[in-house]
Amino acid sequence: MADALLLPRPFLAPSAAAPASSCSASSSAPSRWSLSAASPWRALLATAHPRSRRLARVKVHAAVEESAEQPKWWEKNAGPNMIDIHSTQEFLDALRDAGDRLVIVEFYGTWCGSCRALFPRLCRTALENPDILFLKVNFDENKPMCKRLNVKVLPFFHFYRGSDGQLEAFSCSLAKFQKLKDAIAVHNTARCSIGPPVGVGDVNLLDSKSPLEKPAEASSR
Repeated sequence: MADALLLPRPFLAPSAAAPASSCSASSSAPSRWSLSAASPWRALLATAHPRSRRLARVKVHAAVEESAEQPKWWEKNAGPNMIDIHSTQEFLDALRDAGDRLVIVEFYGTWCGSCRALFPRLCRTALENPDILFLKVNFDENKPMCKRLNVKVLPFFHFYRGSDGQLEAFSCSLAKFQKLKDAIAVHNTARCSIGPPVGVGDVNLLDSKSPLEKPAEASSR
């Protein structure tokens, strides 16, 4: 009945349980005033709260569905030439199947602010260079492999091509993105390698012994 105290007096009437004189504004006892049967506020209070709750539930449900449909920033790919790598074997298979194509590997962390800032630019670069294969390696999912490849700072990039194997390895933030573009200009030239792709060369990525793990650092922007 606390709601009734907030309503104008014309809409209030003494309750049948006690006479009007028994209600005192200064009394510490609960108010005995109630809504009159003819009061329009009775219908309003009876329906407003349930409807509000239902509308709130609908909005929350819609927000949850919309959130579930939206992929995380690192799950978005620019096209078929941008591939997520989830294991060491997938990584080695991708390098082998790439043949003589230039392969750019991005090592990133979902928690890395520099990785997130750079990612949209990387996606545009992938769209502009459909002949290049871009591999995305999540550092936290592939820590042993990343450690063997000497990845200590994120975002980090490796360049591979055919029988030449690894061409370059460097860290590159959004502020230094020109470094990545320059490397593409140097290594993505028309040529033909002699022999099968060598991938990572002499590094044994499938060794069952895990190297000493240290957390990767995010490079400055």
